[in-house]
Amino acid sequence: MILSFLRCGWLLAVGLSLGAVDAARGDWPQHLGPDRNGTAPGGSPIPWPTAGPGTVWKAEVGSGFSGPVVAGDLVLLHHRREDREILEAFDRATGKSRWQATQTTGYTDDFGFDDGPRGTPCIAGEWVYTFGAEGRLSAVRLLDGKPGWTVPLGKETKADKGFFGFACSPLVVSNRVIVQLGGEDGAGVVALDVVSGKRVWKSTEDEAGYASPVVGQFGGQQRIVAFNRAGVRLLDPSDGKVLAALPWRSRQQASVNAATPLVGADGIFVTSSYNAGAGLLRWSSGGAIEPVWTNDDTLSAHISSPVRRGNWIFGFHGRQEQGAALHCIEASTGRLQWESPRSGVGSVLLAGQTLVVLLESGELILAEASGESWKPLCRAQILGSGVRAGPALAGDLFLARDRRQLVAVRLPREPVGQRP
Repeated sequence: MILSFLRCGWLLAVGLSLGAVDAARGDWPQHLGPDRNGTAPGGSPIPWPTAGPGTVWKAEVGSGFSGPVVAGDLVLLHHRREDREILEAFDRATGKSRWQATQTTGYTDDFGFDDGPRGTPCIAGEWVYTFGAEGRLSAVRLLDGKPGWTVPLGKETKADKGFFGFACSPLVVSNRVIVQLGGEDGAGVVALDVVSGKRVWKSTEDEAGYASPVVGQFGGQQRIVAFNRAGVRLLDPSDGKVLAALPWRSRQQASVNAATPLVGADGIFVTSSYNAGAGLLRWSSGGAIEPVWTNDDTLSAHISSPVRRGNWIFGFHGRQEQGAALHCIEASTGRLQWESPRSGVGSVLLAGQTLVVLLESGELILAEASGESWKPLCRAQILGSGVRAGPALAGDLFLARDRRQLVAVRLPREPVGQRP
């Protein structure tokens, strides 16, 4: 009876965690924010003066490309120091460390690139879920960092770590925590019970790639969209059954699908580099995924995920090592609206009517989220170079990391509805 009561309490907390709580507190509980689409609730940030945005605090951190997440008065970051993967909680107001949850890791990057975790944690209710670079999925208590459970999924399923280790950001749907794994014997996508860590289902024979799953409504039902190395898969979250699939992969062996899909009322937008291209995909009543349009000319993203405002989609087009530019395309047709000067890759968020752009160089830019032209409003250097982790915008606090530090800067925002 006690176990049943505790389980109900856990599931109730998980069910509430990614909805009203976030809107009320200005949280950023998972990869790409409350709705997993790079959009921050609330008004547009106010352009800062010439001196730049105000720095609230900085904290020295270890290696990794995992982005920060925020819940209540805590900011969490998954990073690595020496042979330890650390989930660390910082005070949202001061940046002081509140607690650390540590696990030993032996992951080594084959290219000497970075040995830290890649996936961004997911906060659901009173628990935080992390997925480390060697394929270990863990649950940690949000309040104090006490461990719940740990499952070495990569080892158990003999999954290939790919080019740069496991990088999926966990997704919580109801009482399941889901990751794209790429394991053997049908463990391409795996769902675990949030309470026990026991496997609920496994699905597909696909390699994982570097995108993360999202959830959307299709035909009045909640479905998981997985964009793995083979293509797009539409899954039933209850049992993992593949309801529809569409191949989407470059012919190049070195290719990856890395950008998380955007799910809207008009379909699924996917984008990839290596001559795979982008497209708007529609799920038909017959159960198939069919392209509305595709091209490789207007928004082929190498690393970062795009954002959408109405019929405009904004994202970085081009390979990281060859230079990239921010593009705006028309969602319904894929037609290019404008492009920025080539600046290298970066991350882009949407807040009200403003794009919040963080370049790999560490420069932060506010720009109009308009289909008319590239219109930067202000810019400032807030970090060093080598910025790969996705940032967070929780209320008026913008959080981002480079190779050595996590920084929090203040971005005051207009009241919702102030501008037409």
